[in-house]
Amino acid sequence: MPAPGTPLEHLGFLTIGTFDPADPAAGHEATLRVVELGERLGFDSAWLRHRHLQYGISSPVAVLAALTQRTSRIALGTAVTPLAWENPLRLAEDLATVDVLSGGRLNPGVSVGPPMHWDDVRASLYPDTADAEDFTYGRVERLLRLVAGEPASTFSGREGVVEEWSERVQPHSPGLRSRLWYGGGSTRSAQWAGQAGMHLLTSSVVRAEGGSTDFAQVQAAQIRAYREAGGTGRVSQGLVVIPTDTATAGQRERYAAYAAARAPRVGVPQGPARMLFAADLVGPSERIVEALYADAGFREVSEVVFALPFSFAEEDYTQILTDTAGRLAPLLGWSPPV
Repeated sequence: MPAPGTPLEHLGFLTIGTFDPADPAAGHEATLRVVELGERLGFDSAWLRHRHLQYGISSPVAVLAALTQRTSRIALGTAVTPLAWENPLRLAEDLATVDVLSGGRLNPGVSVGPPMHWDDVRASLYPDTADAEDFTYGRVERLLRLVAGEPASTFSGREGVVEEWSERVQPHSPGLRSRLWYGGGSTRSAQWAGQAGMHLLTSSVVRAEGGSTDFAQVQAAQIRAYREAGGTGRVSQGLVVIPTDTATAGQRERYAAYAAARAPRVGVPQGPARMLFAADLVGPSERIVEALYADAGFREVSEVVFALPFSFAEEDYTQILTDTAGRLAPLLGWSPPV
């Protein structure tokens, strides 16, 4: 529980990995450089968002595979992979492969629910099985079993001269099951994650519950619900945090405009699901630290995955990450690994 005098234990960051559709390679390469910088700065983890049919990373597992060869220490995660778009068996193979390549540094985060714009994509995603697909927690449970090494087939053994078949997903990475996270934004999802033995990723979006529209209070209650349901894993908070200590005047102006454009939705439930958004924290590190210590959700965690804002330039991310690791996080008691 971070409070003045109690060190923040784990510092991570999250990026969407935006790119120009006319030159996607440049944007993906920039994301690789940003994560490499994060490792040099001492961040404990780097996480990639999952964006389908948008101009952000659509295949974070593939990008993380590249990062296993360009980093050596930093933990690598997805925040989060929507399982409605995935076949759990195939995803289990991909995750295990990347975990093996990384030396056991992968932290997959997943979520469930129908795909966004379901009516628009169902004919392309599941042309023959759309009405039969299971988008419930059962889909996560399948993934957990497969990653853990439970049988995926009734057949194993030698076939022909050289083919050797396994009954479980290969490669098998023994520690991967213990590093799976659930991205939750409601009391029900937090409780389920605790009961399933998963870690809990919280973000800057939660469902308004309990008659409250105070984001921090709602998030804190959901984190407590996770633990009361038996959750003993790690819990990470993911607010948008933008320190401006070494920012140029132009950067400060852009950051302030970004936060101002998003501010009207803060404290106002959005859409049929009544989603609440956290305020973006922008300013000098000392002021951000005060805001974090006053945040009820932050007081319930010992680690963070601060989200980089969308659509900024690489030099902006460099400044934000450098100030976060060099100025903001030390004020929270964090120190880089030796």
